Amino acid sequence: MTRTIDYGNLMHCAMREMIRNVLRDVQRDGLPGNHHFFITFDTAHPSAKLADWLRERHPNEMTVVLQHWFEGLDVSDAGITVTLKFSGKPEILFIPFDAVTTFADPSVEFGIRFESTGGTDEEEEAPMESAPEEAEHKDAEVVSLDSFRGQRK
Repeated sequence: MTRTIDYGNLMHCAMREMIRNVLRDVQRDGLPGNHHFFITFDTAHPSAKLADWLRERHPNEMTVVLQHWFEGLDVSDAGITVTLKFSGKPEILFIPFDAVTTFADPSVEFGIRFESTGGTDEEEEAPMESAPEEAEHKDAEVVSLDSFRGQRK
């Protein structure tokens, strides 16, 4: 049996480690400048933890924004725990790094999308546009990243 190097998995590990390091910096020092993050994750992932009503509303994936208001950011090797407000009500989420499908920082036009194609995973940088400035202390948003994605079929 011929052994091969699984570059797709190695890239996934490296990119997730980069996300982990960025979020650990934010946990320690807060968000610098205009940086903010759009994090899309698989809500059906067995380790993802979110309120039942959020999971019912977003049975497959959900995008959260870490920008104006969030509390209790705790970054572990497995994922992040964070409190965000939805309709004015604080909710605690646990997002496993393995469940993250997209990580973007529109302030610097940086984005990574984790895709599975034919059994091998690949990341690609997604061009991002800056999001419009929003009012301070806005509640968490669930947004669609379709506006950031190119038209691909």
